[in-house]
Order: sequence, then C-alpha cells, then structure tokens
Amino acid sequence: MNETMLTASLLLLGAVLVVMALAEPLVRRLPLSPALVYLLSGWLAASLATPPLPALDLQRHAGLLRVASEIAVLLSLFAVGLKIRIAASWSAWKVPLLLASSAMLWSVGLATLAAWLILPLSSWAMAFLLAAILAPTDPVLASDVQIRSNEDRDGLRLALSAEGALNDGTAMPVVLLALGLLGLHELGPRGMDWLLGDLLWAVVGGTVLGVACGRGLGWALRRRLRAGVQADWDELLYLGAIGLTYGLAQAVHASAFLAVFAAGATLLRQHPAARPDPEALPLGEQLQAFGARCERLVEVLMVLLIGAALSEVRWSAALLLFALAMLLLVRPLSVLLGLPPRALPAPQQRLVAWFGIRGVGSVLYLAMALEQGLAAEDAQLLVSACLVCIALSIGLHGVSATPLMEAYQRRQAERLATGIKRPP
Repeated sequence: MNETMLTASLLLLGAVLVVMALAEPLVRRLPLSPALVYLLSGWLAASLATPPLPALDLQRHAGLLRVASEIAVLLSLFAVGLKIRIAASWSAWKVPLLLASSAMLWSVGLATLAAWLILPLSSWAMAFLLAAILAPTDPVLASDVQIRSNEDRDGLRLALSAEGALNDGTAMPVVLLALGLLGLHELGPRGMDWLLGDLLWAVVGGTVLGVACGRGLGWALRRRLRAGVQADWDELLYLGAIGLTYGLAQAVHASAFLAVFAAGATLLRQHPAARPDPEALPLGEQLQAFGARCERLVEVLMVLLIGAALSEVRWSAALLLFALAMLLLVRPLSVLLGLPPRALPAPQQRLVAWFGIRGVGSVLYLAMALEQGLAAEDAQLLVSACLVCIALSIGLHGVSATPLMEAYQRRQAERLATGIKRPP
C-alpha cells in the first residue's frame, strides 16, 4: 500500500467513524443498517474523489486482504460464541447445524447451477468455486437479526447467529474442494486427503480443540477469580484466547474458525447453555462488551473496503441477475430443502430464508482463491460477482432488517400476551 492510498484510507476511515459517532441516533431511526452507510461511503469516496484514489486491486493485494478478513472473522466468531446460549442437545442445535450443513450444500449446488447458466465462466469448477465462496452467511452485518446478549432466547436470532458462526468453518472444506477441482489444492488419491483431512478432521478436530481451549482457559480463570484477583485484563484475555486457539488449530490442521467459536461458547461455562459461575459474571460481561466493540470496528473496516472495491467492478446485467438469483431464489430454496418441515415456526422460517446475509466470510474465501493464482479473466469475474452479491445483500437486507424484525417482534409479543390471557 503506497503513501497516497494509506493517507486517503485513513482520511476516509476517520471521517466515517466521526460522522457515524455523531449521527448514530439519526442513523438508527432510519430504515437502514450502519453497514449500508459504510458501503455507500466507501463506494462514493472511491468513485467520486478528486483527484481519484488509487485503484484498489484485490488480486494484487490478495494476501493482505486474506489476513485482514481472517482477523475480522475470528474476532466476530469469538464474540458470537461468548453471547450464544443454546442447550447441549440435538433438538436445540438441529436448526443451526442443518443450516450450516444441509442447507449450505443445497445453496452451493443451486448457486453453481445459477452461476453456470448466467455468468460467462470458463468451467463448471469455476462456477462451483464461486458458489462455495458465497456459501457462508454473516449476521454481524445486520445487527437487527443478531442475538443481542447471552440472555437472548429468540429462536430466529439464535438460528441466524449460530448459522453464521458455524458455516464460516463448514464452508472451508467446500472451498478447498473447488480449488482442488481446479488443480489449485491437493485432494490426494481419490480425494481421500480432502475427505479425511480437510473435511472430517478439520470439522471434528476444530470443534473438540475449541471446547478444550475454552474449558481449559475457563478453569484457569475461575481459579484466579476465586483467589480474589481483579479481572482488569479483558482485552488481553479476549485477544489472547483467540490467538492461542487459532495457533493450536493451525498447528494441528484443524478448523480455526470452529475452534475459536467453540472456545468462546465454552469459556467460563461448561457448555453454551450454562451461565458463568457467579464470580465469573463480571468478567463475562467485560468480554462481551469488548467483543461488541470489536464487531463494530470489523463492520466499519471491512464494509468500507468492500464499498471502495465496488469502484473496480465490471458491472453487467448478468452480474446483477446472478446476485438477485442468489438472494431471491438460492437462499430461500436452500432453506426449504435443507430444513425438515416444521423445524421452525412458519414466520421464523420465512425470515431465516430471507436473511442469508453475505459478508466478511465470503471476502476471506475470495482472497484465498485469488492467492492461488487464478487466470486474470476468471479472477476478475470472480471478484465482480462476489462483490456485487455482498453489496446487494448488505443493501437489501440492511433496508429490510429493521421493519421486518420490528413486525416479527410485535407478532411475538402479541402471541405471548394472548397465551398469558388465555384461561387454563
């Protein structure tokens, strides 16, 4: 990054942060999400600046983009893990797990078909890679649909938040399979290296390692707290737990994303449904507060970057048609096909089918693919298709999140009131 780009980036970032801090009450009254404001700010700044800003070449800076987006995903996963409270049973985890596995695979299959039919891609494998990159969802970019605290028990919010945390990890094997089909990743004889290592070991090993790290760190922390040591090191603990868990997962080639999420979900408690011990409650609240600040910074930085990168997109009717198909057809159909009937009440299932938000996870997998040295035309089309899908998702979901969730909450409150008034 040259000096001009760095100066321009800092000016844009500083201006947006100050304006949003001052105008936050006004923005919250508008029917749009902060992410949409950041997206438009980045896009307009990169498109209308005089003199023009240096071109943001994602292919050239793929390594830097991968590191930045990976850090952003890890910070968000740990934050979601700290807040989520779901009982340790199949019935409680069924919907998030099916959304992150069965529904995600349906999404990849349908998106591959849509990409092959709509976009001028060079091969089926490239269409499959694009679909895999767009597989993960990201509720952090629409705060109205994310769980708000560890006391939040709403089934819709829990399902979307847990899905977004899980499928950042479950999408990785699919991306690696697509890269392998393109000859850019080693799959092994008959794909056994991919099956045993990239899929089974990565998912199972990452989850087990994350639980072990969360419980181990929690045990050590509770001993310190019981000894009367003040918990004034929440920032160090938050970042240290992520770094330790990530490093161990990388060392044993397990899924770092699932490990970090599981570590957050079991830190200071035995399982995600439990409350922390009384002496650990203040520390848990401090960690969640710091995590919320990290999520906001992640949202600002990454969405501004996505907005600025939109100025380099080669727009076409085919790209817009594909993005609309992803949001209006692929996501609803994948939820319909991936969840059993009545897995969720009808109002919740309709909202889950709509809020398939694309975001930072897709940016990470896009950067991973670009690092492998794709052909120039394929890389440009992949970048354009991903950015348009993410931008359209941020726009449509950001505008619709507040009114849809307010209407949903009113219906939930009315049902609760009706149930209370109904005679036994």
